[in-house]
Parts: sequence; C-alpha cells; structure tokens
Amino acid sequence: MGARLAMAKRLDLIQVIQNIPWFVDLSPIQVERLVSIAGIRQVSQGELLFHEGDREDFMYVILEGQVNLESYVPSHGQLFIYTADPLDILGWSSMTPVVRQRTATGCAASPVKLLTFDSVALRKMCDEDHDLGYLVMKRLANVVASQYLVNRLALYDLVIKNNQEPIASPCPPQETD
Repeated sequence: MGARLAMAKRLDLIQVIQNIPWFVDLSPIQVERLVSIAGIRQVSQGELLFHEGDREDFMYVILEGQVNLESYVPSHGQLFIYTADPLDILGWSSMTPVVRQRTATGCAASPVKLLTFDSVALRKMCDEDHDLGYLVMKRLANVVASQYLVNRLALYDLVIKNNQEPIASPCPPQETD
C-alpha cells in the first residue's frame, strides 16, 4: 500500500508542476527531476511560514491561498509589503548566490497550499542542467524585479506617511530573543 501511495503522490506532483505556467517549457525528464525534490505543504491561516533573516531552505509556489509579506524597517517596525497570491513565488532568495536568507516575513492570510522545492537540491540541479538553470533563473529575474518594485513602492508610501500612525501589521507579533 505504501508504494501505491508514493506513486499517487509522485503523479500528483507531476500534474501540479505541469500545470504551473512557470514550468511549461520543461521536458518530461526535467519535470521528473523537480518532482524528486518537491513536496506539498499546508499552512493554517495566521501561521508564520518564515521570518525575515532566517536561512533559506525552500522555494515555494503558492497553489492556493494568500501570504502576507512584511519587512522590518528600523525606527518603524514591521512594514506590510504586499499579499502574495496563487502562482506567486516565495523564497526566491534561496536561489541567489549571496543572499540565501529570507528577505521578508511571511504569514498565511488564509489557509495556504504550497508547492515546495528543496533550495540546495534545486540550485545543484540548475548547476548540473544548464537549460533548466537558465529557465529557472530567467523566471526568477522577473520575480526579483517585481519584488524590488513592490518593496520600493511600499517604502515610498512609508516615507510619505512618515508623520502619520504606523500601518498595522496583519501578522502576529514576532517573539524576540
């Protein structure tokens, strides 16, 4: 029975990956390789997925639900950046050669279903298969550019509202050590 369950899970992951526009140009072999490092994660509303500054371990594709992202701004506190929707990529910094730490805090705005990829294995896979690596990095460049624009606009908004009340965070407060 365990083998059947594993086969069903693998087939489900193949279907999930093939239905994501980001991966439409992949060969069947590349999809199979991605399945070997992929999984599904369910997150409850209000649950923190990750904290800013944490070590990156997974790259996520939102399949269902929404995730609020925020960043810490000195002398202001947590600044809400935006709400990520289905098919948005989270944890992209795990694929960059230098950063490899969370650049924001992510909190589930609703129940969330995520496709997860082991970041270390995905980077290795991209190094070994340059066609896959080029496709992933080309798509990630668009994600990074979009995130940069969104972060910049949020910071401009903060500067404009500097003399007003701080924007309330939609995520629960973080514990400090």
